[in-house]
Amino acid sequence: MIREVLRMGDPRLLERSQEVARFNTPAIDALLADMRDTMRKYEGAGLAAPQIGVPLRVVIFGVEHNPRYPDAEPVPYTEIINPVLVPLSDDMEEGWEGCLSVPGLRGVVPRYSRIGYTGYDPKGGRIEREASGFHARVVQHECDHLDGILYPMRVRDFARFGYTDVLFPDIAEAPADD
Repeated sequence: MIREVLRMGDPRLLERSQEVARFNTPAIDALLADMRDTMRKYEGAGLAAPQIGVPLRVVIFGVEHNPRYPDAEPVPYTEIINPVLVPLSDDMEEGWEGCLSVPGLRGVVPRYSRIGYTGYDPKGGRIEREASGFHARVVQHECDHLDGILYPMRVRDFARFGYTDVLFPDIAEAPADD
């Protein structure tokens, strides 16, 4: 089922989400199905449960070919519960980001260039990965939602934050990393 995506200003987006205590349940399966349907409908690169009003530490992400991200390298489709991120270096990269909860806007956000992340799949199996580039950016962006952080809170230079159609008037879709 396609769910409503909460938009910036909704206080639920600013709350820290709760850990998932039980895996492999009908409730988790239903939540993930709704998240998949919603992400697909809005052509997102990822979605966090709080974005649809569910305060649980659950995110999904993945990009093969997406019209919103024509130049993005593929990111493997992943459903991860209770994720934990660890920077693998102090190196940061700036990149354009957008968000389904912040429609029509884009901003340049610094992110760690290489990260490790761990968590659990829906059945409770352990996930351990390393990521860099767009993959690392997407994971960090989605996991920020679990702590009540929206990407505009990380923008350092507001000269590089604004409406997509104003910032990029000559292209149909702006560079974005959400």
